[in-house]
Amino acid sequence: MIILLVSMNSIHFRRWSEQLRDSGHEVFWFDIKDQGYAPSMSWMNQITGWKKGFLKRRGRTFLKNKLPKLFNALVHKYDTRVEDAFAKTIQEIKPDLVHSFALYLSATPILQVMSQNRIPWIYSSWGSDLFYYKNDPDHLKDIKAVLARTDYMFADCKRDQHIADELGFKGTHLGVFPGGGGFDIAQFEKFKVPFEKRKIIAVKGNQDRSGRAAPVLKALELLKGELHNYEVVVFGAQHPEVLAFKNSSIPHVTILGLVSHEEIIKLLCKSLIYIGNSNSDGMPNTLLEAICAGAFPIQSNPGGATAEIIENEKNGCLIEDCEDVNHIYNILVSVLFDNELLMNGVGLNDKNLVPSLDRVKITKDVREAYSLIKG
Repeated sequence: MIILLVSMNSIHFRRWSEQLRDSGHEVFWFDIKDQGYAPSMSWMNQITGWKKGFLKRRGRTFLKNKLPKLFNALVHKYDTRVEDAFAKTIQEIKPDLVHSFALYLSATPILQVMSQNRIPWIYSSWGSDLFYYKNDPDHLKDIKAVLARTDYMFADCKRDQHIADELGFKGTHLGVFPGGGGFDIAQFEKFKVPFEKRKIIAVKGNQDRSGRAAPVLKALELLKGELHNYEVVVFGAQHPEVLAFKNSSIPHVTILGLVSHEEIIKLLCKSLIYIGNSNSDGMPNTLLEAICAGAFPIQSNPGGATAEIIENEKNGCLIEDCEDVNHIYNILVSVLFDNELLMNGVGLNDKNLVPSLDRVKITKDVREAYSLIKG
């Protein structure tokens, strides 16, 4: 089968597409942002270099920043439209299947072309695709239009399957899988620190449209007198409000900016507790990585997505109000002083969840899902 993947170059896309390597399918990738050839995905056929009609090698960023009106005029006049490039791609490779990753990024821009043919179309819902944007009238119109045309769907949580059905999806659900596929459990085992030696509280540092690290850090400040035996490590911090906590009253706090994926895995593998907090997400990949790493998870639960795998105060804790500092504080108090809860929760995850997240198993299941596609 000829499979045409449509996405930007991201770690989740690279990990998902790797599942199709040596699968017997001929795989093409249409780089929706035309960011350039990706050596890490050299095994697939890459469709890049389709966009730029002027300043093809250098100077575009400078012109965009210094003379934005001129830049936009040149883009409109000389650059190739996504629809035209994608239509040409369809004609040239004649795919048996098109698979778009993330609705606004990779499905809406090609909807017009896909509406003019009946090639089977898969949509992979990621993160806030449906849960957050369905509340915006303009985005809702696009969501409904895409769902009406797509034939198949992958989701990273059951919540989004239900939302898709409510918004008009009449196709086939191919299953619920992590957005980047499964996880290399052996890699985690290589870095894992024994439970009794762990003293780190790892906090995902996003403070943006959906990320809510600040309320977590404010809750930790309220606990400052109880944290002297712990180290708080915030990673992925970029927002000034989060970076300012370098000078907070939290003892032994470290604020890290963007770090490599491997460094995140190493951190989680020596962390006692992982905290992720947002107002909108699907099934967070970092949460799943924390579980594989043996950290006790505390995670926000937008729309009930996280509750699909976390039973509150059993194998983790659920943050039901991501903005409520006192609510988060009470969760932290109940966890920090209950070593039995921490140990039993990690044990339950090791037994019940980690085997289901194994990359070998999920790759097999994903390949079987693709085999269900009928041209």
